[in-house]
Amino acid sequence: MFEVRKPISSNKTVRMPDTLIERLEKIAAKNDISFNQLVVQCCEYALDNMSEDKKE
Repeated sequence: MFEVRKPISSNKTVRMPDTLIERLEKIAAKNDISFNQLVVQCCEYALDNMSEDKKE
């Protein structure tokens, strides 16, 4: 049966260098996704691919 799910999320202010924001904005626009979606994907990828001795 189909269930509509609403992901749980929170707002958080993060400061980034202007040059990084510009790079991310360009990539997001080129791939037709939001800046926020791209940042989440980048963070998830980085955490998923972190060496085991650095994880939690």
